[in-house]
Amino acid sequence: MKMTNEQLISDLLERTRKNMNAAEGLLQLSDEELNKRPHAEAWSALECIEHLNRYGDFYLPEITQRIFNPRQVSDQHVFKSGWLGNYFAKSMLPKEQLNKMKTFTNMNPGGSDLDKSALEKFIHQQKRMLDLLNKSRTVDMNRTRTSISISNVIKLKLGDTFRVVIYHNDRHILQAQRAAGIIS
Repeated sequence: MKMTNEQLISDLLERTRKNMNAAEGLLQLSDEELNKRPHAEAWSALECIEHLNRYGDFYLPEITQRIFNPRQVSDQHVFKSGWLGNYFAKSMLPKEQLNKMKTFTNMNPGGSDLDKSALEKFIHQQKRMLDLLNKSRTVDMNRTRTSISISNVIKLKLGDTFRVVIYHNDRHILQAQRAAGIIS
């Protein structure tokens, strides 16, 4: 995948705003509706959001560190996804029939005691993400690399990391809306 940095950032800003608006819509529901599971093995809407919060707790500081301590100032105007980053990002995109993925134990919110504060935290994280996306315009999205949550050894291009995290948010926001009965 190849596109200008501005196209990438614009797309990710739009997706992040959409996810934030969806979370704000979920705030209108009762705690009972937000904690209801569609079936025994499924997550509730709040469990979906808490899952995203846990990833946000890892990725937002990681991205912040890379943006504010860049090794490379942007002189590139085109972002070219790496093969591994592109694979991870594409695997996160929502599909008609979502493919099930195993969740790491520390990222699994199943059985957590949750309330609307999980949504408020997610909304706050999305505001931070919007700020980081805007600040990333001055950083080389190709040469700046970030660690990923599953391994300190594997590093992704900053642009790919943004795509993975935001596409993952897209995926679980849809799951949360389905769990809450907002969409089918």
